Amino acid sequence: MTEFTARRATAETFQLAEGPVWDAERGRLLWVDILAGSVLTGRLDGGAISVTGRREFGEPVGAVLPTDDGRLAVVGRERILFAAEAGAVDPGPVVVPRGARSRTNDAAVDPAGRLLVGTHPLDDGQGPEVLVQLDGSAVRTLDDDLRLSNGLCWSPDGGTLYSVDTLTSTVWARDYDAATGATGPRRTHLSPGGMPDGMCADADGLLWIAFWGEGLVRRFDGTGAVVDTVVVDAPHTSSVAFAGDDLETLVITTAREGLDARSLAAAPASGALFTVEVGVRGLPQPAVRTR
Repeated sequence: MTEFTARRATAETFQLAEGPVWDAERGRLLWVDILAGSVLTGRLDGGAISVTGRREFGEPVGAVLPTDDGRLAVVGRERILFAAEAGAVDPGPVVVPRGARSRTNDAAVDPAGRLLVGTHPLDDGQGPEVLVQLDGSAVRTLDDDLRLSNGLCWSPDGGTLYSVDTLTSTVWARDYDAATGATGPRRTHLSPGGMPDGMCADADGLLWIAFWGEGLVRRFDGTGAVVDTVVVDAPHTSSVAFAGDDLETLVITTAREGLDARSLAAAPASGALFTVEVGVRGLPQPAVRTR
């Protein structure tokens, strides 16, 4: 097993940075600061990330993904928002019914451009939380018994969907037909312990998972063994993605949320983004299909 050490990549820190995505068409990194309601863009340069844009939405935003028509699909508190670069925002499908004790959380795009979104309990809510698949205006529920829906990714051939339920420390797998969106029964893929959070797959089909509260990202092979580890100088590692023109830089988001003054003094880089080269490439990011 190889142990890597990530380096701090942003001067700025964020309350709850999440959902890094490489927008290859525009050569930029996208991510969100969930509780601040911010969508951020950045430039990746030699492992450093400079913030080049910020847009406030006035509500928690769970994720942001590029679309096939040049807009951004912003996962708002209850519904999808389609935001044009010029500023216009069009409402999309509702994921969380108004008044529910949940908000949207992590999201990802399948190889055919469908958006999948999970939900997160609010306050002391115990769920159940859901994972839904959006195909145009149609909303299909894949899971309705989760505690906290989190990281999502697909195998390199698109034939397997992996999904995280953080509070049960479970990574689910199921067969996935990208042509139709049909899914097979879910099965337990990993029970890694701790609090698995955001996740991505690399070009070899192995999973990279951020562990909240541990300051670690672990790489798992198909047998469930940990084959690589990335150490991060921030305990609340929240998500991971491969970025850059060659998809060889692993970007890791972290959070300040939930850390007291003593913890922040011990880990002042909490809330920054980190980067590391781990010797493998990631997978291209599909765009959300809007037409």
